[in-house]
Amino acid sequence: MAVNLTAPTEAQLHPVPGVRIGVAEAGVRKANRKDLTVVLLDAGTHVAGVFTQNRFCAAPVQVCREHLLRGGIRALVVNTGNANAGTGEDGLARARSTCAALARQLDLAPEQVLPLSTGVIMEPLPVDRIVAGLPAAVADAAPGHWLRAAEGIMTTDTLPKAVSRQVTIDGATVTVTGIAKGAGMIRPNMATMLGFVATDACIDAKLMQPLAFDLAEGSFNRATVDGDTSTNDSFIVMATNQARHAPVTSFDGDAGRALKAAMLEVARLLAQAIVRDGEGATKFITVRVEGGASKDECLNVAYAIAHSPLVKTAFFASDPNLGRILAAVGYAGIADLDQTKIDLYLDEVHVAVAGGRHPAYREEDGQRVMKQSEITVRVALGRGAVADQVWTCDLSHDYVSINADYRS
Repeated sequence: MAVNLTAPTEAQLHPVPGVRIGVAEAGVRKANRKDLTVVLLDAGTHVAGVFTQNRFCAAPVQVCREHLLRGGIRALVVNTGNANAGTGEDGLARARSTCAALARQLDLAPEQVLPLSTGVIMEPLPVDRIVAGLPAAVADAAPGHWLRAAEGIMTTDTLPKAVSRQVTIDGATVTVTGIAKGAGMIRPNMATMLGFVATDACIDAKLMQPLAFDLAEGSFNRATVDGDTSTNDSFIVMATNQARHAPVTSFDGDAGRALKAAMLEVARLLAQAIVRDGEGATKFITVRVEGGASKDECLNVAYAIAHSPLVKTAFFASDPNLGRILAAVGYAGIADLDQTKIDLYLDEVHVAVAGGRHPAYREEDGQRVMKQSEITVRVALGRGAVADQVWTCDLSHDYVSINADYRS
């Protein structure tokens, strides 16, 4: 069960002018489930993407990168059930065939379509089923189908993930709506499993790619479930330029800051929803590292803690075996770390001071915090003024069961 996360309702999700979404049941892997989604974009939409840094990246990731370089993107085709990863040249051909099939229906060039896939790795993409399902997906396309799309991209997710916000810019109401999927194989490195954020804001085309990087860096790049970077991580940002305000040419002004803050809030909530719905998760954990000499060393320490199976299982058991956290700090790769300057906190409980157990710390206080569904681990390194954080979850019996039975 997801940690303090509920499914969104259609009423909570604002349509984005210039975006229509259609969903169909194509039987990509299993019958009678939404598994094929098309996103149709009006002319004039600017699109940018951030993708996995896994060198064994999936065929659709490779094709998306190629098509984005050409520009003029007008549609996305997304399937679940099959990742089309580890499929070699045949996988690339199948991804391109999918783009061509949708392009024919929409009277577009194949290069104006982005393909995205998620699911089982090293199995051929069933292009015939996808192509057969495209007419129904296109016919279903409507502005208000964000929740259907969130359902249509799920794999082991227990809940659809969708967030919507509105902000006023130059007197005009601007909408930001996004969806994401992911529950396992989550340690995004420039994106998430699949994430999409759209706005009707008018944004200068030159800002789109830096914006996508910044949104990913402030959200999905701070989320981890199990430390595994997927082959298919893709985060797509779309601006339809249909809102009635002066174009945003910089994020330094009032309008740019307000828009970026709204988009970052949507991206963060989606990233956190992925962690809250982590496979088998029972607890949502924020790991914050302060007093670092650089962002990289703060993140290295945070991820060492967040990825440690010993730490994660201790949280699942509500067992304050907190030496495991200190051990993770010690092997995080800071060669000149001075352990006598380290402080450790669980929420407000001061566990360790100057590298040793705090004289006032009581194990029952640590256990009280660890029984909570939401916990903050705070580490002070005493090395500088930099801080950063990541979001993670515990590691339960169910995580093993879900992944042992994933393909069955």
